[in-house]
Amino acid sequence: MSWDRDRVAGLGNTHDIMSEIKKHLITLSSDFGSGNIGCGAMEAIIFEICPEAKVVHLCHTIRGFDIKEGARMLEGVAKLPIGFHVGVVDPGVGTKRKGIAIQTKRGDFLIGPDNGLLRPAAEFLGGIIKAWELSNDQFHRKPVSPIFHGRDIFAPVAAYLAKGISPDELGPKINSDGLIAAPYHEALWNGDQIEAEVIHINGNGSVFLNIKAEEFTKRAKQGDKIAFHLPPGTRYHTVNFQRTFGEVAKGEPVILKDDFGRIELAINQDNFALTFDIKRGQKLILKKEK
Repeated sequence: MSWDRDRVAGLGNTHDIMSEIKKHLITLSSDFGSGNIGCGAMEAIIFEICPEAKVVHLCHTIRGFDIKEGARMLEGVAKLPIGFHVGVVDPGVGTKRKGIAIQTKRGDFLIGPDNGLLRPAAEFLGGIIKAWELSNDQFHRKPVSPIFHGRDIFAPVAAYLAKGISPDELGPKINSDGLIAAPYHEALWNGDQIEAEVIHINGNGSVFLNIKAEEFTKRAKQGDKIAFHLPPGTRYHTVNFQRTFGEVAKGEPVILKDDFGRIELAINQDNFALTFDIKRGQKLILKKEK
Protein backbone atom coordinates (compact mmCIF):
# COMPACT_ATOMS: atom_id res chain seq x y z
CA MET A 1 0.00 0.00 0.00
CA SER A 2 1.24 3.51 -0.79
CA TRP A 3 0.89 5.97 2.10
CA ASP A 4 -0.05 9.59 1.38
CA ARG A 5 1.07 11.35 4.56
CA ASP A 6 -0.72 14.61 3.81
CA ARG A 7 -3.97 12.74 3.20
CA VAL A 8 -3.63 10.72 6.41
CA ALA A 9 -2.81 13.83 8.47
CA GLY A 10 -5.87 15.56 7.04
CA LEU A 11 -8.39 12.80 7.79
CA GLY A 12 -11.37 13.97 9.75
CA ASN A 13 -11.45 11.66 12.76
CA THR A 14 -9.66 8.96 14.67
CA HIS A 15 -11.69 6.15 13.09
CA ASP A 16 -10.64 7.24 9.59
CA ILE A 17 -6.99 7.42 10.63
CA MET A 18 -7.12 3.99 12.27
CA SER A 19 -8.56 2.53 9.08
CA GLU A 20 -5.80 4.14 7.04
CA ILE A 21 -2.89 2.79 9.12
CA LYS A 22 -4.38 -0.56 10.17
CA LYS A 23 -1.79 -3.36 10.22
CA HIS A 24 1.02 -0.93 9.54
CA LEU A 25 4.48 -0.47 11.04
CA ILE A 26 5.28 -0.96 14.75
CA THR A 27 8.64 0.30 16.01
CA LEU A 28 10.26 -0.56 19.35
CA SER A 29 12.81 1.63 21.15
CA SER A 30 14.14 1.13 24.67
CA ASP A 31 17.05 1.33 27.08
CA PHE A 32 17.15 -2.46 27.46
CA GLY A 33 20.49 -2.86 25.71
CA SER A 34 21.45 -4.85 22.64
CA GLY A 35 20.68 -8.55 23.02
CA ASN A 36 18.34 -8.15 26.00
CA ILE A 37 15.63 -10.82 25.94
CA GLY A 38 13.03 -8.14 26.60
CA CYS A 39 13.42 -6.83 23.04
CA GLY A 40 12.38 -10.16 21.55
CA ALA A 41 9.69 -10.66 24.18
CA MET A 42 7.92 -7.46 23.08
CA GLU A 43 8.07 -8.55 19.44
CA ALA A 44 6.68 -11.99 20.28
CA ILE A 45 3.72 -10.50 22.13
CA ILE A 46 2.98 -8.24 19.16
CA PHE A 47 3.00 -11.19 16.75
CA GLU A 48 0.73 -13.19 19.06
CA ILE A 49 -1.87 -10.42 18.96
CA CYS A 50 -1.36 -9.13 15.42
CA PRO A 51 0.63 -11.53 13.20
CA GLU A 52 0.32 -9.14 10.24
CA ALA A 53 2.24 -6.35 12.01
CA LYS A 54 5.64 -5.29 10.65
CA VAL A 55 7.98 -4.83 13.64
CA VAL A 56 11.18 -2.78 13.50
CA HIS A 57 13.61 -2.71 16.45
CA LEU A 58 14.57 0.92 16.06
CA CYS A 59 16.96 1.43 18.99
CA HIS A 60 17.58 -0.54 22.18
CA THR A 61 20.87 1.12 23.18
CA ILE A 62 19.47 4.30 24.72
CA ARG A 63 21.42 5.12 27.88
CA GLY A 64 19.78 3.40 30.86
CA PHE A 65 16.97 5.42 32.51
CA ASP A 66 17.85 8.43 30.33
CA ILE A 67 14.53 9.98 29.32
CA LYS A 68 16.25 12.89 27.58
CA GLU A 69 18.32 10.64 25.31
CA GLY A 70 15.30 8.43 24.69
CA ALA A 71 13.19 11.40 23.67
CA ARG A 72 15.88 12.55 21.25
CA MET A 73 16.07 9.08 19.67
CA LEU A 74 12.30 8.80 19.31
CA GLU A 75 12.19 12.06 17.35
CA GLY A 76 13.61 10.04 14.47
CA VAL A 77 10.29 8.29 13.87
CA ALA A 78 9.21 11.43 11.99
CA LYS A 79 11.46 10.27 9.13
CA LEU A 80 9.85 6.80 9.04
CA PRO A 81 6.57 5.66 7.49
CA ILE A 82 3.44 6.32 9.52
CA GLY A 83 3.00 3.75 12.26
CA PHE A 84 2.74 2.85 15.94
CA HIS A 85 5.88 3.74 17.88
CA VAL A 86 6.61 2.22 21.29
CA GLY A 87 9.12 3.93 23.59
CA VAL A 88 10.29 2.29 26.81
CA VAL A 89 12.62 4.39 28.95
CA ASP A 90 10.73 4.09 32.16
CA PRO A 91 12.49 4.56 35.51
CA GLY A 92 9.06 5.10 37.10
CA VAL A 93 7.65 1.75 35.93
CA GLY A 94 5.14 0.28 38.38
CA THR A 95 4.58 3.60 40.18
CA LYS A 96 1.62 5.97 39.77
CA ARG A 97 2.97 7.33 36.46
CA LYS A 98 0.49 6.69 33.66
CA GLY A 99 0.90 4.60 30.54
CA ILE A 100 -0.33 6.59 27.55
CA ALA A 101 -1.06 6.48 23.84
CA ILE A 102 -0.79 9.69 21.81
CA GLN A 103 -2.36 10.28 18.41
CA THR A 104 -0.35 12.79 16.35
CA LYS A 105 -1.36 15.11 13.56
CA ARG A 106 0.62 13.15 10.94
CA GLY A 107 -1.35 10.01 11.84
CA ASP A 108 1.17 8.09 13.96
CA PHE A 109 0.52 6.78 17.46
CA LEU A 110 3.13 6.96 20.23
CA ILE A 111 2.84 4.48 23.10
CA GLY A 112 4.80 4.52 26.34
CA PRO A 113 5.08 6.05 29.82
CA ASP A 114 3.85 9.54 30.67
CA ASN A 115 7.27 10.86 31.70
CA GLY A 116 8.04 13.28 28.85
CA LEU A 117 9.63 10.62 26.66
CA LEU A 118 7.05 10.85 23.87
CA ARG A 119 6.52 14.62 23.78
CA PRO A 120 9.35 15.74 21.43
CA ALA A 121 8.49 13.02 18.90
CA ALA A 122 4.86 14.12 19.00
CA GLU A 123 5.92 17.66 18.10
CA PHE A 124 8.02 16.40 15.17
CA LEU A 125 4.92 14.52 14.02
CA GLY A 126 2.83 17.69 13.90
CA GLY A 127 1.63 17.86 17.49
CA ILE A 128 -0.81 15.97 19.69
CA ILE A 129 -4.36 15.41 18.47
CA LYS A 130 -5.58 13.19 21.32
CA ALA A 131 -4.15 11.17 24.20
CA TRP A 132 -5.45 8.23 26.24
CA GLU A 133 -4.52 6.61 29.52
CA LEU A 134 -3.86 2.88 29.10
CA SER A 135 -6.09 1.79 31.95
CA ASN A 136 -8.25 -0.89 30.25
CA ASP A 137 -6.50 -4.15 31.15
CA GLN A 138 -8.46 -5.99 28.45
CA PHE A 139 -5.60 -4.93 26.17
CA HIS A 140 -2.78 -5.89 28.54
CA ARG A 141 -0.86 -9.15 28.81
CA LYS A 142 -1.69 -10.87 32.09
CA PRO A 143 -0.39 -11.03 34.67
CA VAL A 144 1.09 -7.55 34.26
CA SER A 145 4.61 -7.41 35.64
CA PRO A 146 5.17 -4.37 37.88
CA ILE A 147 8.59 -3.88 36.24
CA PHE A 148 8.02 -4.78 32.57
CA HIS A 149 5.23 -2.64 31.13
CA GLY A 150 7.00 -2.67 27.77
CA ARG A 151 6.07 -6.33 27.31
CA ASP A 152 2.80 -6.40 29.21
CA ILE A 153 1.16 -3.04 28.36
CA PHE A 154 2.90 -0.96 25.69
CA ALA A 155 3.68 -3.67 23.13
CA PRO A 156 0.21 -5.26 23.44
CA VAL A 157 -1.48 -1.88 23.06
CA ALA A 158 0.53 -1.16 19.90
CA ALA A 159 -0.46 -4.57 18.54
CA TYR A 160 -4.15 -4.07 19.27
CA LEU A 161 -4.07 -0.63 17.65
CA ALA A 162 -2.36 -2.13 14.60
CA LYS A 163 -5.07 -4.79 14.57
CA GLY A 164 -7.66 -2.05 14.30
CA ILE A 165 -9.23 -1.40 17.70
CA SER A 166 -10.41 2.11 18.46
CA PRO A 167 -8.04 3.95 20.82
CA ASP A 168 -11.12 5.04 22.75
CA GLU A 169 -11.22 1.47 24.08
CA LEU A 170 -7.81 1.83 25.74
CA GLY A 171 -8.98 4.05 28.58
CA PRO A 172 -10.10 7.62 29.25
CA LYS A 173 -8.94 10.54 27.16
CA ILE A 174 -6.31 12.81 28.72
CA ASN A 175 -6.01 16.52 28.09
CA SER A 176 -2.59 16.92 26.44
CA ASP A 177 -1.87 19.88 28.73
CA GLY A 178 -1.89 17.42 31.61
CA LEU A 179 0.88 15.23 30.19
CA ILE A 180 4.37 15.42 31.67
CA ALA A 181 6.50 18.01 29.87
CA ALA A 182 9.28 17.15 27.44
CA PRO A 183 12.74 16.70 29.04
CA TYR A 184 14.09 19.67 27.04
CA HIS A 185 12.61 22.81 25.55
CA GLU A 186 12.98 24.09 21.99
CA ALA A 187 15.64 26.80 21.67
CA LEU A 188 14.60 29.90 19.73
CA TRP A 189 16.47 32.84 18.25
CA ASN A 190 16.67 35.94 20.42
CA GLY A 191 17.88 38.64 18.07
CA ASP A 192 21.06 37.37 16.41
CA GLN A 193 21.84 34.69 19.01
CA ILE A 194 20.33 31.51 20.34
CA GLU A 195 21.00 29.73 23.63
CA ALA A 196 20.94 25.97 23.14
CA GLU A 197 21.41 22.79 25.16
CA VAL A 198 23.45 19.75 24.18
CA ILE A 199 20.83 16.98 24.15
CA HIS A 200 22.89 14.20 22.57
CA ILE A 201 26.47 13.28 21.67
CA ASN A 202 26.88 10.37 19.29
CA GLY A 203 29.68 7.80 19.09
CA ASN A 204 31.69 9.99 16.72
CA GLY A 205 31.57 12.95 19.08
CA SER A 206 29.08 14.99 17.07
CA VAL A 207 27.01 17.31 19.26
CA PHE A 208 23.24 17.65 18.77
CA LEU A 209 21.33 20.67 20.04
CA ASN A 210 17.74 21.42 21.03
CA ILE A 211 17.44 23.62 17.93
CA LYS A 212 15.14 22.52 15.14
CA ALA A 213 16.63 23.00 11.69
CA GLU A 214 13.59 25.01 10.62
CA GLU A 215 14.18 27.44 13.50
CA PHE A 216 17.89 27.76 12.81
CA THR A 217 17.41 28.55 9.12
CA LYS A 218 15.08 31.44 9.94
CA ARG A 219 18.24 33.50 10.58
CA ALA A 220 21.14 31.46 9.19
CA LYS A 221 21.84 30.25 5.66
CA GLN A 222 24.39 27.93 4.15
CA GLY A 223 27.83 29.56 4.09
CA ASP A 224 27.23 31.78 7.14
CA LYS A 225 29.81 31.88 9.90
CA ILE A 226 28.39 30.95 13.29
CA ALA A 227 30.22 31.76 16.51
CA PHE A 228 29.61 29.64 19.61
CA HIS A 229 30.82 29.65 23.16
CA LEU A 230 30.20 27.74 26.36
CA PRO A 231 29.19 29.61 29.54
CA PRO A 232 30.03 33.34 29.80
CA GLY A 233 33.69 34.10 30.10
CA THR A 234 34.83 31.51 27.57
CA ARG A 235 36.08 32.57 24.17
CA TYR A 236 34.09 32.26 20.99
CA HIS A 237 34.89 29.70 18.32
CA THR A 238 33.72 30.10 14.73
CA VAL A 239 32.26 27.37 12.53
CA ASN A 240 30.82 27.43 9.02
CA PHE A 241 27.19 26.49 8.42
CA GLN A 242 27.40 23.95 5.59
CA ARG A 243 25.35 21.23 3.94
CA THR A 244 27.68 18.32 4.77
CA PHE A 245 30.94 17.42 6.54
CA GLY A 246 33.14 17.33 3.46
CA GLU A 247 32.49 20.99 2.67
CA VAL A 248 35.13 21.89 5.27
CA ALA A 249 38.69 20.58 5.41
CA LYS A 250 39.54 17.42 7.34
CA GLY A 251 39.87 18.33 11.02
CA GLU A 252 37.78 21.51 10.67
CA PRO A 253 34.56 22.10 12.65
CA VAL A 254 31.22 22.55 10.92
CA ILE A 255 27.59 23.21 11.85
CA LEU A 256 24.89 21.54 9.77
CA LYS A 257 21.39 20.11 9.71
CA ASP A 258 21.36 16.58 11.08
CA ASP A 259 19.51 13.58 9.62
CA PHE A 260 16.38 14.04 11.71
CA GLY A 261 15.56 17.74 11.78
CA ARG A 262 17.91 19.28 14.35
CA ILE A 263 21.23 21.14 14.31
CA GLU A 264 24.54 19.32 14.73
CA LEU A 265 28.07 20.47 15.52
CA ALA A 266 30.80 18.20 14.18
CA ILE A 267 34.39 18.00 13.00
CA ASN A 268 35.13 16.49 9.63
CA GLN A 269 36.60 13.07 10.51
CA ASP A 270 37.26 13.94 14.16
CA ASN A 271 35.51 14.28 17.53
CA PHE A 272 33.87 17.65 18.23
CA ALA A 273 32.87 16.90 21.84
CA LEU A 274 36.39 15.85 22.86
CA THR A 275 38.08 18.68 20.97
CA PHE A 276 35.97 21.36 22.66
CA ASP A 277 35.38 19.47 25.96
CA ILE A 278 31.62 19.54 25.58
CA LYS A 279 29.32 17.44 27.76
CA ARG A 280 25.70 16.52 27.38
CA GLY A 281 23.43 18.97 29.20
CA GLN A 282 25.79 21.91 28.73
CA LYS A 283 24.50 25.21 27.41
CA LEU A 284 25.94 26.74 24.25
CA ILE A 285 25.37 30.24 22.93
CA LEU A 286 25.40 30.51 19.14
CA LYS A 287 25.58 33.82 17.33
CA LYS A 288 25.45 34.64 13.66
CA GLU A 289 28.48 36.70 12.68
CA LYS A 290 27.94 39.88 10.68
